[in-house]
Amino acid sequence: MLPAHMATVLIAGLATLDFVFDVDAMPRTAEKHRARDASMIGGGGAANAAVAISRLGGRASLAVRLGDDEFAALIEAGLAGEGVDGSLIRRIAGSRSSFSSVFIDRKGERQIVNFRDDTTSTDANWISQSDMSIDAALSDTRWPEGALAAMQLARRQGRPGVIDGEAPARLALAALVAASHIAFSAQGLREFAGTDDFRDGLAKARDETGAWVCVTDGANGVAVLEEERLRTIPAFGVDAVDTLAAGDVWHGAFALALAERQGEIDAVRFANAVAAIKCMRAGGRASYPDRAAVETFLKDAA
Repeated sequence: MLPAHMATVLIAGLATLDFVFDVDAMPRTAEKHRARDASMIGGGGAANAAVAISRLGGRASLAVRLGDDEFAALIEAGLAGEGVDGSLIRRIAGSRSSFSSVFIDRKGERQIVNFRDDTTSTDANWISQSDMSIDAALSDTRWPEGALAAMQLARRQGRPGVIDGEAPARLALAALVAASHIAFSAQGLREFAGTDDFRDGLAKARDETGAWVCVTDGANGVAVLEEERLRTIPAFGVDAVDTLAAGDVWHGAFALALAERQGEIDAVRFANAVAAIKCMRAGGRASYPDRAAVETFLKDAA
């Protein structure tokens, strides 16, 4: 059942075009390899999160930088087809859009090689100057200026601001300090805090940023720091078919749940369910669940 109020989430970060190849095993030699199947799909952490939010019944407004090339038109068309608001998407003259080569093996694990044009302007003034009313903001760390602008917009409106803490997270330290919530990956937390110990790492991140913090660890669930105690919210046990974008989907679902005024632990459990369903399915963004599927999954898991 959808909430009475459709929550609006601003998402800032990266949008790409992904060329996905299904292979029997990850290529490890410098020779020709044959794919069992292949597809061209929209990708990028922020764009994937936006699609997940839209699929779950939220209003997703995406702020990303694209090039002035043919890839940009394909990326924008794919997002519009998913109901994502693209009014904050900007095409940067003289720049190239981001794209990736993605390999997925029979175990559902993935390997990604991404290109991003480092000459693209990092300016995010159009986000800072936006008068959009939002219920939450979400950003990755790939575009520090955009992440900071999104977190500051959320803070001005008294709304949750969520950072997807991927390495190298310290490049976006100002945004992390401005965020109300940081959900690190295990690698992101390790890089940020300089330790493999989740409790110590989260405590350091909390003390340095003042944010509510957690770390996602795939099938091992999500570890949350509650005062000085580490609490784990288990992942749902599923047979993974395709893990591509599972983390992006998780962060989108988590931000949407906070936008809907769910508490953090309920939001984590909701996001765990959304990511689990996504991993059980193949097919790129077509595998992202809608709200009804998530509610059925949670009911059956209770």
